[in-house]
Amino acid sequence: MLTIRNLQVEYKKEFPVLKGIDLSMESGKIHGLVGLNGAGKTTLLNTLYSFIRPSAGSVSYNDRSLKRLDIAYLEAENYFYPYMTGREYLDLFPAGKNGFKTDSWQQLFHIPLDDITENYSTGMRKKLALLAVLKLDKPIVVLDEPFNGLDLESAHILTLILQQLRKGGKTVLVTSHVFETLTSCCDYIHHIDHGAIDHSYSKDQFEMLQKRLYSTIEDQASDQIKRLI
Repeated sequence: MLTIRNLQVEYKKEFPVLKGIDLSMESGKIHGLVGLNGAGKTTLLNTLYSFIRPSAGSVSYNDRSLKRLDIAYLEAENYFYPYMTGREYLDLFPAGKNGFKTDSWQQLFHIPLDDITENYSTGMRKKLALLAVLKLDKPIVVLDEPFNGLDLESAHILTLILQQLRKGGKTVLVTSHVFETLTSCCDYIHHIDHGAIDHSYSKDQFEMLQKRLYSTIEDQASDQIKRLI
């Protein structure tokens, strides 16, 4: 169980970003995190991975303090060293206990691992970064916008991978700007709004959440669109 209690982040006292996040995430489940731009999604993920120091609150995993070593984190933007091949990039990451088979993953994702990453497309870069995360074999897998840049085949393969991680007892946390990618794979979706968890939704409530999100977007955008078109 990953447990977040009263987690707060503020860049300045007058500018709080996370406002007392309370959230429990069960192991062996896929958890989605959704919210409008600026709601605090990436800030929360960066805080879990210790990129950002919280101003208050706590995060625990199985009744002890969460450590960075517990987490494999895929950031939304992926960076690679110039003139490094995909295979050399993967070699930088220690393998976990899962017996990571580089060539088998290469065949699944059709990645030219012996080519330099500068020649990769956006989707290839995303898949390479994802393989590095999978190679680490951590109990908590945090993926920020993992579907971005993926084609139809790769996106479906990623969904199958997430399901297998769930079967292996991992705690999986995923964000996406495309709501349907979350409903297709998640057991729960947590709605973050203005730096706080507004509500957590189970599968039978996803349609309710979708209507709520789209209604908010329409309220904010409809009048402006009418003035523009």
